[in-house]
This record gives sequence, structure tokens and C-alpha cells, in this order.
Amino acid sequence: MLDEHDHRSLGQRLDLFHLQEEAPGMVFWHPRGYLLYRLIESRVRQQMQREGYSEVRTPQILSQPIWERSGHWENFRENMFQLVGEGERHLAVKPVSCPGHIQLVHRMAPSYRDLPLRLGEFGLVHRNEPGGALHGLFRLRQFTQDDGHVFCAEEQMREEVFRFCRSLQSFYADFGFEDVEVAFSSRPAQRAGSDEVWDLAESLLLDAAKQVGLKCLMQPGQGAFYGPKLEFVLKDRLGRAWQCGTIQLDLVLPERFDLSYVDASGQKRRPMMLHRAMLGSLERFIGILLEHHEGSLPAWLAPEQVVVAAVSEAAASYAERFAAKLREVGCRASVDVRGESLSRKIVDAHHAGVPWLVVVGNREVEKNALRLRRRDGEQRDLPWDEAVAVLVAECRPSAAA
Repeated sequence: MLDEHDHRSLGQRLDLFHLQEEAPGMVFWHPRGYLLYRLIESRVRQQMQREGYSEVRTPQILSQPIWERSGHWENFRENMFQLVGEGERHLAVKPVSCPGHIQLVHRMAPSYRDLPLRLGEFGLVHRNEPGGALHGLFRLRQFTQDDGHVFCAEEQMREEVFRFCRSLQSFYADFGFEDVEVAFSSRPAQRAGSDEVWDLAESLLLDAAKQVGLKCLMQPGQGAFYGPKLEFVLKDRLGRAWQCGTIQLDLVLPERFDLSYVDASGQKRRPMMLHRAMLGSLERFIGILLEHHEGSLPAWLAPEQVVVAAVSEAAASYAERFAAKLREVGCRASVDVRGESLSRKIVDAHHAGVPWLVVVGNREVEKNALRLRRRDGEQRDLPWDEAVAVLVAECRPSAAA
């Protein structure tokens, strides 16, 4: 029996998603859940645009030579879904978007004027996780990464790390996470690249972290097989730690794929590559978010922000008009005109995680007013226009961003 605050229980209660045996480790998103998913995606996209990322889309399946060149075939093959195509050609469903972004940079043939070149993708990826390791939204076989890569000159690398690290604190705070820790993960035993390359990558990334003022917990051997990384760890309401954001310095893949740019003197130079994600996995972050807020999401994230409850037949038309007005100005509002008691409607709205209940009775109709009831029970009576203004201010995305 699942705990009521487990994200899988909350997913059922709030009608967000479900999992079933016929699609192990993959999510069936319900309309309300997919709306939440898109709201988070929109917030990430907003951050990408602010930071100068160009959004791209790359193929789901790539052939074996690309995965051999990237090192995934040697270091990650057991976690990849493999296919045999025409003429016995081996293919794999992508577990990451990095090689696809590298193909784009090859075609772009950048010069120093184009750097830093920032590419971002909501990459749908697949990883062949063991069945026993699957755990709700926390461990899946299919999930979406907010995947970004920065291709830059060495002298630009430190500023790119600064930019990323500076933006994360307020980004996480929007979702209700104030406590953020940072870990530095160094070279693993199984890795690509020489010790000299790793020495340089680790020293550059650690120096950048120190200069931006980060105090890092050291995690020896926990880096990616192509480079060291900074990991950003969120603390939830129970004090549990969740690794979400990451930025990784990669000197290996640019070399393996022979990436280059033309510098101011016309010479070819090798760019550095930064892998970055703010959430890591959108699905996993939603699971963390649900448990952190016990299903009571901030108003800007709630799939249903306002329920307008009519407590008499005469008030039904007024309630419909008020809900229509809220939708017109951007609030996600519905109407409850069922013949249930007000207390029942309050319970149902709370059960569905709705932040605001607007009560409409004969008195409100006569006064052209509304009674606003916050999820915590606080109530206030307001005229129509003021009620609209209050709800818009509470519910709009800009209030969070």
C-alpha cells in the first residue's frame, strides 16, 4: 500500500498519470498531468530563451558508428535499446541527445564569431533500466531531458559556467525549493579520454565552481564517462536530497568527433563542450515536486487553478460568466454547479489540489461580488473586478518567474 504522499498515489488522486505493465518504465500522461508537464516545459523554455539557447530537435534513432564514436557503445551499451535495421545495420534508440547536437554543430561549421553556441532540446530518451530498478517517475525507461549543450572557446568556458550557476537558485525557488547543495563529481573508473585530458577538465571546472562561490561536496569517481560535472542537489520538505541540475565539462567528445571552429586568425581550434540540464528528467522532477508539495502545487503550476462553485441554481449562470472571465484573462478555471453541499465541493476541490475556490450564492449575485476561499481556508469577499485582479495576480506564470 502506497503512502498517501507518495507521488504515485498523488498522481492517481490528482488524475495526472498512470503506469501499467504493458509499458514498463513509461508514463501514460492524463490531460491534467500533461498540462503540468507542459507548464514546467514552458518555464524551462523561458529560461533557455533568456540565456540565448536555440531550441533544436534531433533523431530518436542513430546508427552504431555514431555511438561508437561517442563512446556510448563501449561504455553505455547495456543501457541502450538496440535495433537491427536493413542489411543487418545496427542502430540504437538514443539515451542522450549529445551526439545529435554534435552533428548539428558539424553542419553549422562555426567561426569564433558564432561562439558560444548554445543548443537546447527537450530530448525524449530511452534507457534499458532493469525491471527491478524502475520506480514510478523517479526511475523510468522513457523520459524527457531538458538537454542543453554549449560549444565555446576555452576563454569563454568559465563565464558559461557562471551564467548557469547564477540562474539556478531563483529557478528552483520558483518551484518551492530554497535549499540547494552542489557536488563535484570526478573521473570514473570506466571513462573515455586520457588522464591529461581529465586533469585539465577537472581543474578548469573546479576552478570555475570556486570562482562563482560554490562550496562543493566532493564525489570521487561519480563523473560521466566523458567529463567531470557539477551536480545541483535539492532538499525537499522531508530533508531528502535529489540530484537535478548538472553542468559537465567535456573535452573528450569534441576530440572524438573532430569538432572545430575557425579563430580570428583563420586557424582551426577545438571547442570545449558543456553539457547542462536544469531538471535532468522532467518526469522525475514532477515526482519530486509532487512529494515536496504533498500534491498542493503552487497556483501557477496547478493544472486547475480555480473552481467556481455555485451554491444555488440561481447562481449557476453568474458562476459560469465569472469562470469564463477568468479563462479569458488566462486563469485555468472550471465551474461546479452540482447539486452537492458547499462543504462537499470544498472537500472535492481540495482533494483535486485546486488552490482557489470561488463561492457564488444568491448574496454574491445581488452584490456583484464573489467569496474567494484559498486552499488553506482563508476567505475574503470581493467585488467582481477586484476578485478577477486578485486571482490573475495569484495564478499567472509571471508571478513565479
